Amino acid sequence: MNNKDRLAEAVMLAFTHGVIRKLVFSRPYESEISKISARLCAHRGKSIMALEYSLPGNTVSHKNLDKEALEAELGSLIDGYRQVNLITTVGDVEYRVTKSDKPILLGADKLISRLLGQEQKFEAAIGALDHKKNYILSGDEDFLKALGISDKTGRVHDKKQGKFRQINRFLEYIEGVYSDLPDTDEILIYDLCCGKSYLSFAVYHYLTAIKGRRVRLIGIDLKRDVIAWCSSLAESLGFHGMSFIYDDVKNTPRGEVPDMVISLHACDVATDVVLNRAIELGAPVILSTPCCHRYLNGKIKADALSFVTDYGHLRGKLCEALTDGIRLARLEAHGYKVSAVELTDPEDTPKNTLLRAILKKNVKESELEGAKKRYDEIIEFLLGEEKNNYLKEIR
Repeated sequence: MNNKDRLAEAVMLAFTHGVIRKLVFSRPYESEISKISARLCAHRGKSIMALEYSLPGNTVSHKNLDKEALEAELGSLIDGYRQVNLITTVGDVEYRVTKSDKPILLGADKLISRLLGQEQKFEAAIGALDHKKNYILSGDEDFLKALGISDKTGRVHDKKQGKFRQINRFLEYIEGVYSDLPDTDEILIYDLCCGKSYLSFAVYHYLTAIKGRRVRLIGIDLKRDVIAWCSSLAESLGFHGMSFIYDDVKNTPRGEVPDMVISLHACDVATDVVLNRAIELGAPVILSTPCCHRYLNGKIKADALSFVTDYGHLRGKLCEALTDGIRLARLEAHGYKVSAVELTDPEDTPKNTLLRAILKKNVKESELEGAKKRYDEIIEFLLGEEKNNYLKEIR
């Protein structure tokens, strides 16, 4: 058995016995993922490894693997990195590849021998995934109780754990862009296609109660009953800086520039409307999580992609990625620095991509021209002669 197989055996034994404290893959051969850190957790009644991928731009993504999935992926994970460290309650294992490409494995035999000892009992290292980190919100906040996320004691309802994680993760991204918000007396935020405004209330609470800022937040949506409900809730909570408008977001007030535009799950081209309004207003920070992606699906005409687009199911998945890619390219063409990040665990919602855009300062005209040319080329490649009609109806 070679060193890689022996390492994999040690990892799976440690998983089975519940003794893994941490598993770290570092020093990649080629991957843009500089490091993968994994912890053993209990999630929804079973043991899983919770992986955190360190990506370019100081961003991360997450993935959960049960025992079978871990065993299936472990070999390729090991193959991608020059160093792997397994830290357990029983002992540690180190795998590294030297400059001469010689694999060295330390501690595996000792760990495996201990774990195979049937009479021994080991200190379990497993923790609860939902509580493995300190969230920004505790669940005891009044607005979470009013929104039905937690009960009157502050305990988050079981069926709302996913929403609770989503809200906290969004606030982490707000923290990430906080330095891009102005140091003024008041922060102006628009939530376009706000719906029930879970994020509006969370962002308002975070910036006022935790950051101590004065905030004016305006939510806009076309559902009259929802707007009335949000207005009533804001008043009852004493969130006097919040107001809600019943209107189409195409009619977003243009008299002043918002410091940030947010939007959660605006459906299909509604996300494009939101982004277009944010661009027109010159919002320095945009955070948008798209919903369905139907529009491009019926229009794509790229013959070079027919090996995918000929199959309906694959066509739909491809168009999701292409649609968001086009949106990021369009934002870049207007001077924004952009990224697409994972909002929350895919098990909580499949609609978990967050588009993040920060308006650049003193951007060169040549850079803008290059970005605009790239955007035009993308549209022409995907739509051919129909390129000039793309999203024409929402302009």
